[in-house]
Amino acid sequence: MTTIAPHPDLEPDELLLGFARALRAAGINVTADRERTFLLAAATVGMGGRAGVYWAGRSTLTGTPADFPAYDEVFERWFGGEAIPRGQRVDIVRPPVRQAPLDSGEGEGGPDDDTDTVQARASAQEVLRHRDIATLSAADRAAASRLFASLAPRAPLRRARRHVRSTSGAVDGPATLREQLRRMGEPGRIHHRRRGVRPRRIVLLIDVSGSMSPYADSLLRLAHAFVRAVPHVEVFTMGTRLTHVTRALTERDPDRALAAAGRVVPDWSGGTRLGDSIGAFLDRWGRRGMARGSVVVVFSDGWEREGPEVLGEQMRRLAALSHRVVWANPHRGKAGYEPVQQGIVAALPHIDDFVAGHSLAAFEELIEVVSRA
Repeated sequence: MTTIAPHPDLEPDELLLGFARALRAAGINVTADRERTFLLAAATVGMGGRAGVYWAGRSTLTGTPADFPAYDEVFERWFGGEAIPRGQRVDIVRPPVRQAPLDSGEGEGGPDDDTDTVQARASAQEVLRHRDIATLSAADRAAASRLFASLAPRAPLRRARRHVRSTSGAVDGPATLREQLRRMGEPGRIHHRRRGVRPRRIVLLIDVSGSMSPYADSLLRLAHAFVRAVPHVEVFTMGTRLTHVTRALTERDPDRALAAAGRVVPDWSGGTRLGDSIGAFLDRWGRRGMARGSVVVVFSDGWEREGPEVLGEQMRRLAALSHRVVWANPHRGKAGYEPVQQGIVAALPHIDDFVAGHSLAAFEELIEVVSRA
């Protein structure tokens, strides 16, 4: 049986997650849920042979037969060794199934094992990062809330009007002339300049209606991380009305910040009027400059109580004012999801990035999308 020769400096869970992310970089749609399923499948079959890990990954990380060629190439490059047969099922000789506990690094095999098996296991923290927040127990939710401290939001940058000194770029005529005058007309160093950069404003619009209530607490914790780490962040909640909660989220402690936001928001777990809420934001704050050139992130599942035409028109206005519109949907990263809700259908033509928003891993990917905007 051909065994895996993994990277010696990587733990098994890091090795498997690195492989999943290499597949995503190769163009395969590897979602956070597929990564989690792959970890569980690999932990079940073990890493005693390449064939077992190959079929565990191919059955969980690919979506269509068109993904198979890219999957095979990345697998061979990542794990090395002999090629795996393509296009046909082969008989796989697996060792007895042994699943290691998530919080332990010790396998069940003893010193008399015939094969040198590398046990695939995922740490409890890593599995928690990929779990759907809505499915967490109270204890897991408390553990997940502590992981928000590891998130590191970064501001997207824009070119500033002012120039700064640089070692290359356009010639800075005034600075070069002053250098010549200081040298009494003798030739001197030629100065260069370039346009400086400044952070873009980020606006977070968070749906706190009844259908989004399982995610509202975590979304506000994410917003608190943005407010604490990034300059020029504004946060609003949307339900039956629009509420500005940025000031409440400036508290240093996240629990106190969420409690302050809870006292401000009057429509927790109520109805959904996305179109009217976005319209209120544009009429009261957006046209004054808050939305102009900003990166606007909408957190919502797209359920709209009013007609979708209102939401479509307000999203068109929002896209015209802002630099980029990102929509984070908690159902986006789940297997089998299709954007068929009327609200999502009306908003999609005006969205630049449609991303998942159901887990800590999805929040990390969202932070990357925002920082690159």
